[in-house]
Amino acid sequence: MRYIIHSNPEDIDVIFSLYDAGTELQKIVAKKHWQGFDRELIATDIREKRCWKIMEDDQMACVFSITFQDPFIWKEKDNDPAIYIHRISTHPNFRGKGYVNDIVRWAKEYAAANGKAYIRMDTGSGNDKLNNYYISCGFNYLGVVATVDSEDLPAHYKGGTSSLFEIQL
Repeated sequence: MRYIIHSNPEDIDVIFSLYDAGTELQKIVAKKHWQGFDRELIATDIREKRCWKIMEDDQMACVFSITFQDPFIWKEKDNDPAIYIHRISTHPNFRGKGYVNDIVRWAKEYAAANGKAYIRMDTGSGNDKLNNYYISCGFNYLGVVATVDSEDLPAHYKGGTSSLFEIQL
């Protein structure tokens, strides 16, 4: 059985193992890859109930986080009522099972229940296969933006570009 629930503090090591596996895949298929995440950032996501996991029976198959603001990437559009999906990572044994579609269905309900008009996400630009997958999941591709260097952004954003995606409810 597949379901989405909040992550909890006991999940943090498994979450980081999914991030590590995701980073290894990115190194193979993308021009850019994650540079690691601050453990406190993820612990905060968990504490603030913004880190979610997709369970397949009793195993964590996928993890993602949400936020309600992303000004460094979305600039003036950040004023819109939106949820932003970040750090989707799937366990290697569960890749290809359509979890982003599950996240989109969940996010539509969550966004509507929380008065949000948009679901947004970004990814490092240049990975056409991933971009096309997000489009197939219902996202509109909005183009590429240059990212600003900021201490508030993870290292993989520095000196690069991001592809932007959006679903309007």
